[in-house]
Amino acid sequence: MKRSLLIPLLIVVLTIGTTALGDTDAEVQARKNALEVAAAFSNDGFKIRDGHWCGTVKPHDHSLVAVNLYAGNQYWFSASATAPTKKIAVSVYDETGKQVTTDNYDNGEKAAAGFAPPTSGQYFVSIDLVEGEQSTFCLVYSYK
Repeated sequence: MKRSLLIPLLIVVLTIGTTALGDTDAEVQARKNALEVAAAFSNDGFKIRDGHWCGTVKPHDHSLVAVNLYAGNQYWFSASATAPTKKIAVSVYDETGKQVTTDNYDNGEKAAAGFAPPTSGQYFVSIDLVEGEQSTFCLVYSYK
């Protein structure tokens, strides 16, 4: 009898846990906008990588995402933030913390940075709030 109660209880716990981990409306909107930016690069042969990162971007604070990149590929990191953000910026740093030179796209609450790493390794993508108030952001990236 104890076993028969354990399975339904486990299902309820997993259902509640999965629901609690769902995306908020702000994250969904930020991801939609970031994917719109990334879609523009797909016209040039870039493939949007599965997965995304969402978080909070605050004034005078950096949101960092660590990524492993490969020499010989080209990458675009596309980000978007929700209101009340007015302007964000995307920057890329190598494993020593030195900012790398990127091609940039800037359109207020949407931004992107593109580059081809000279060496394979870990890089850091920074999303910075340039103008506005704390809000939700989403980052996606494309490669070819």
